[in-house]
Amino acid sequence: MGRWQPDARGRLRQAAFELYGERGFDQTTVAQIAERAGLTERTFFRHFADKREVVFSGEVHRVLVSAVADAPAAARPIDAITDALEAAGAVLDQRHDLTRRRQAVIAANPSLQEREQIKLATLAADMAAALRARGVEPSPARLAADAGVAVWNAAFERWIDEDERRDFGLLASDALAELRAVVAPHDDGP
Repeated sequence: MGRWQPDARGRLRQAAFELYGERGFDQTTVAQIAERAGLTERTFFRHFADKREVVFSGEVHRVLVSAVADAPAAARPIDAITDALEAAGAVLDQRHDLTRRRQAVIAANPSLQEREQIKLATLAADMAAALRARGVEPSPARLAADAGVAVWNAAFERWIDEDERRDFGLLASDALAELRAVVAPHDDGP
């Protein structure tokens, strides 16, 4: 295997997405991923349970939930969610190309699409739990978390577009403003 090189996890992720794009998710093996990364299968399994976990490693999920939990005590639930979206956006903005490749892999594989939906539902539940741990009542906590996932989806869909150059945080702010406009009271006048 040659001389040790740093960031085995990142190299495995990079190799996996290259191979998923070239061969397809189902046709790619763990052995091929490890070989492309210049590592062993054993090293792969030290970092990932299986090849699906490369796609769903959960780092952004952890950032979102931690940011909600760590928001200032006086923050309203939607403000805690907004801060979390900005924190996650900073992580995403560093991985723009890799995240686009990840989404292409998911779009090409129905079983991964299903798992993505499950992950988003889990994210909403985890953010709601973090809000409840901050003292927010269950119903408002769930509404804020669900709204956060809706804003996430709207911003993310725009962010992965090849023509989009704005940072995720700005797109999330735009999507949140659109949501607020949708739910704002309508003044019909006199």
